[in-house]
Amino acid sequence: MYTRASKIALVWAVALFSSLVVFNNVTDYGSNYQFVAHVLKMDTTFPDNRGMWRALDSSFIHHTLYGLIILIEAVVAVLCWLGGWRLFRSIHDPVDFNRTKGIAILGLTLGILLWFSGFITIGGEWFLMWQSDTWNGQQAAFRLVVVLGVTLLYLVQPDDEKRA
Repeated sequence: MYTRASKIALVWAVALFSSLVVFNNVTDYGSNYQFVAHVLKMDTTFPDNRGMWRALDSSFIHHTLYGLIILIEAVVAVLCWLGGWRLFRSIHDPVDFNRTKGIAILGLTLGILLWFSGFITIGGEWFLMWQSDTWNGQQAAFRLVVVLGVTLLYLVQPDDEKRA
């Protein structure tokens, strides 16, 4: 049962983290909006790089993409809170616990997709965020992908079929 409890705690830790990210992005919208806008404008990448044709200099697009990021972060939080709750309700039944992992798995997977595909892949490689000394979030995104990935790998391990 301790293994199942630790899985629940880790899923809820991700839920708490995602919730705080959403809270900060909503209550201090301008700070992280600047991050998104500068990455998309590519205004701090290497001078005269050949990828500048990719830059997006539209505040409408910046706000729209930032809103989408916040929405996805909120969905990650909700899925992990709900997934953790479902796991908690079945903590004493390993068979049921294994069956109820789906929502938590979905939340963790969506988080990995956001921070890996959104920040490391699209932000880092398409918009060349790696070239910026000021607006480079790849290391932070990588840390999140690792934490979410390890949590996901741990969660999907089958739990003992014996009743605790």
